[in-house]
Amino acid sequence: MGIWVLGSINLDHVYRVHELPRAGETIAAHDYSCGLGGKGANQSIAAARAGATVHHVGAVGPDGDAAIAALSQAGVDVAGVDRQAGPTGHAIINVDDSGENAIVILAGANACLDTGRITQALAAAAPGDTLMLQNETNAVEEAASIGRAKGLRVAYSAAPFDAGAVRAMLPLCDILLCNEGEAEEIRQMLGCSVEEIPVPTLVVTRGARGVGLYVQGQETVEQPAFKVDPVDTTGAGDTFAGYFIAGLDGGPNGGLNPREALARAAAASAIQVTRAGAAIAIPALAEVLEFQKAR
Repeated sequence: MGIWVLGSINLDHVYRVHELPRAGETIAAHDYSCGLGGKGANQSIAAARAGATVHHVGAVGPDGDAAIAALSQAGVDVAGVDRQAGPTGHAIINVDDSGENAIVILAGANACLDTGRITQALAAAAPGDTLMLQNETNAVEEAASIGRAKGLRVAYSAAPFDAGAVRAMLPLCDILLCNEGEAEEIRQMLGCSVEEIPVPTLVVTRGARGVGLYVQGQETVEQPAFKVDPVDTTGAGDTFAGYFIAGLDGGPNGGLNPREALARAAAASAIQVTRAGAAIAIPALAEVLEFQKAR
């Protein structure tokens, strides 16, 4: 089995600040770093570190060598990553002393994906593989349609939230992953309860309060959060998503039932928030298993 992630590749510029700036306010940062990020890249690395076979489909600009190298070093197949003339996507991330963040993103090459190239990249995917999608690239709906036609399981993160994109994706996704704010937006958009959102599988994360729901038919599973002292919450949701999908995948370290996959993903994201950064902070599977054993 394999996981195919069509998603963003960003260069994350991270500024550590005592408090997040208010409108019109200029503040001083006390630390700075630059590293690989983007919801797609984060999810690819999380799934790879969870033990899955992962293929990334995306794009970078001329400044993307380091990003491609970081993905490859994490064990992600980068044959599906294209080069564009424009800049690699990047994010400006402010992180305060409590670990909360405020983020501004430039899509760059992430908004220039070609549907024909996506079809070509997914040609090697097999029925039963999983296609992971988010809203930080173009061609998300087209990729989902391609994936469904090939018999892939489509997992979709409804972030950054866009009502039109979410409405178009609901009939195309097998697994919908969202946080409680996004779930509430969808509930209001559809005029239904969260449990009635029309997807086969729904996962709602609630930050420090853990995973709110796993709904498949009539089954609901609650997963409490592991108690940790957060340093930086950037990428926590992506870590959870990558580990969760890798857990469900039938690879050598997957094949978990939903409850087991939720617990492993919650443990991975708990470790990740105790470290600075996004992709660089994602733990390896051995660390996650040891963490679970200790708890």
